[in-house]
Amino acid sequence: MADTCPHFDYLLVIPRLQVQNANALSSPLTHGFPAMSAFVGLMWALERKVHDAGLDLQFNATAVVAHRHEEQITKGGFVHSLRLTRNPINRDGSTAAIVEEGRIHLDISLVFGVRSATLRADGSSAEAEKIAHQVRDILSQMRIAGGSVIPSTAPPRKQRPYIVSMIDEDERAGLFDQIKLRLLPGFVLVDRTDLLEQRHQALQALNPEASKLDAWLSLSRINWTYTSGEAEQKAQWENDRKGLGWIVPIPVGYGALGELQAPGSVAHVRDERTHFRFVESLYSIGEWISPHRLHSAEQLLWYADSAPEEWRYRCRNDYPLTPTDDFS
Repeated sequence: MADTCPHFDYLLVIPRLQVQNANALSSPLTHGFPAMSAFVGLMWALERKVHDAGLDLQFNATAVVAHRHEEQITKGGFVHSLRLTRNPINRDGSTAAIVEEGRIHLDISLVFGVRSATLRADGSSAEAEKIAHQVRDILSQMRIAGGSVIPSTAPPRKQRPYIVSMIDEDERAGLFDQIKLRLLPGFVLVDRTDLLEQRHQALQALNPEASKLDAWLSLSRINWTYTSGEAEQKAQWENDRKGLGWIVPIPVGYGALGELQAPGSVAHVRDERTHFRFVESLYSIGEWISPHRLHSAEQLLWYADSAPEEWRYRCRNDYPLTPTDDFS
């Protein structure tokens, strides 16, 4: 794969999808929204189904805009718990084991960076509109992060999928400005690994043995410090979240735990025709921001960065923090 966003000529936007019971447990350590790896996997599965339908589309990157979310948890107290379903009893009448499954209802829009040899350069032909609706029809029959797509309650005009040509470099920025405004109100997740690096350096200045795990845990919580007053200044409590925005710990992919295993050599795998490898989750820091803060489509999209020599599969996003961004 690549370490920068793969090239795309068109943006395919499928707005206002309503998803029921998606997976809210994005990793063993995080919850609250499906992992971006789930949406990258959805993109690849959708590409295969689109090819089976005879459509010439190559999906290179994807993004998700969250308009509304409703995690299925108990409310009313400081400690929240997942709302779990009771499994059917076993054949002998005993109670079946409960596997905790975090569920979340979502109202989202999906954006795909695609290439195609059959679409017109202007992206506004009747053929492009037809293809966009075909892709939406295929997607509506698929699972999204384990959840089911149900009829949306949004107005029909807001549910229409569309394709925008991004071939003309001079018009690219203006076209993206129109797209991101149509995605409001909502929030998009961007990669803030840079904040993780900054926090790691700050912790190492205080403790040379501080690890990136310490930095990740530090950014995953609100850290309060007590500042004693001097002279006429009052003592006060201060936290380290000022100016950081809505940052969250996120999983960004998987790292291998061992060698690649031959197909069929590991018992109880889903696919005995594909190579297998045990992996663990990779973590970083993300930030939820409004789409209008983005300056280019590349800052919006996520893509796969595979490094076989390092035994790593990682989802990446090219969101840089520019001087024009203001998160105060």
